[in-house]
Amino acid sequence: AANVGEHGSYENVSEYIRDLIRRDEERLEQAAFERLKAELDRAFAAPDASYRPLSTAEVIARNRT
Repeated sequence: AANVGEHGSYENVSEYIRDLIRRDEERLEQAAFERLKAELDRAFAAPDASYRPLSTAEVIARNRT
């Protein structure tokens, strides 16, 4: 109630709820981005010798598991 109305940052409860949902979605997107970034950092830090060429069929088969 303190965030809504004459003395609050929001004009009504609906506006406040929408902002909370938007912020939660942004938080989830940021967390997903951080996980992806960490995974890519690990991949790029791996020595080139740890990589091997894969055919398209091998990549598709690997991703099905």
